[in-house]
Amino acid sequence: MTPSVNNHTSEIQFTDHREGGEEVPHLHADLVLPMDNNNNTKMQVHADQKCSTNKRYLPLLVINYVILFVGSLSASLLSKYYFIHKGSSIWVSTWVQTSGFPLLMIPICVPYLFNFTKRVPFTDFTPRMLILSISVGIMLGFNNLFFSWGNSYLPISTSALLLSSQLVFNLLFSVIIVNQKITFSNVNCVILLTLSSILLALDSSNERPKGLTQRNYFFGFFCTIAAGLLFAFYLPLMEKIYKRVNCYEMVMEMQLVMEFVATTMATIGMASGGGFAKMKAESTMVFDKGCMVYWVTVVGNVVTWQLCFMGTAGMVFLTSSLTGGICMTALLSMNVLGGVLVYKDAFGGFKAVSTILCIWGFLSYVYGVYKVNRKEQHKALTRNKNSSDSSTDIVNVVTY
Repeated sequence: MTPSVNNHTSEIQFTDHREGGEEVPHLHADLVLPMDNNNNTKMQVHADQKCSTNKRYLPLLVINYVILFVGSLSASLLSKYYFIHKGSSIWVSTWVQTSGFPLLMIPICVPYLFNFTKRVPFTDFTPRMLILSISVGIMLGFNNLFFSWGNSYLPISTSALLLSSQLVFNLLFSVIIVNQKITFSNVNCVILLTLSSILLALDSSNERPKGLTQRNYFFGFFCTIAAGLLFAFYLPLMEKIYKRVNCYEMVMEMQLVMEFVATTMATIGMASGGGFAKMKAESTMVFDKGCMVYWVTVVGNVVTWQLCFMGTAGMVFLTSSLTGGICMTALLSMNVLGGVLVYKDAFGGFKAVSTILCIWGFLSYVYGVYKVNRKEQHKALTRNKNSSDSSTDIVNVVTY
């Protein structure tokens, strides 16, 4: 562990050197302490919330998984509800996915306003982070469009299980981008979830919506696969970026910029095709549940999609891109059951086996992670007993 000094910000960083020579920040705590009696200089220490020993880690992890569960299930059902009741605008479906980005100001500002942290929002947001956020936001905009196309043409159960195929590419990109270790548990999980998608494809021809042409069906099929591919690349890319981020609030700040960019793209698409005027006409003359239900559906989509994106970003930040992807894929089985219960999607033998494989793969991965964590904890305890210096955390000291 070696200290490094940043002359521009009076910053002292204690860095833990891990395998491969990478320097990984570990602790960045939220305390204000006196440093110099002569000039009343103060020191701020910010706790790295990715560290499992941080007191905010477990509550954040639980809250994010609940948010992801509620957001994923609700967003899928509400998106399908919009199309079932004669909503037809792909741009509206795309726009609602990220247009609720102002809601992210709640997790960004509330911790500071209630003195949970001393960090002022956006103070550490560098130009490099801004460029990265804009670039990822463009990719997110295309991903949302592909998802909307796929969701408009396919039954919710089919599109949900098709998206599980992204795990194969998630694992591949994770190995390339963030040096994810390949273990039996994650490979077994990916294989099982891929098999579930193959079984679904074999049975998918029996559940096409009435009036859907073969061309549109396959268009929706491949758009869903494309959305899964982009999302598989998005997750490890964000994990790579989050390695330099120490607090959940900064993750939400980056997410806000990404969603602003994606919303801008969708807004341009809507404006160019007269989407906003069509949206008003659709609510009064096309949507068969009436104007009030139409706008409730739109607002519900906006809120639930925000929950979904917040939960995803938080899971990647607190765990890993592969874990986040696997959690989302496991939740897809809940989307399948939701589609069957709410919209009466067919649930035959193939789909039942696919759901079982989904759950089996997720549980095998969770067990594998549990075993690895137990092994790492044992190694850490052994190191602490054999070392006189038990301080392996990284401290980020900022002088005012």
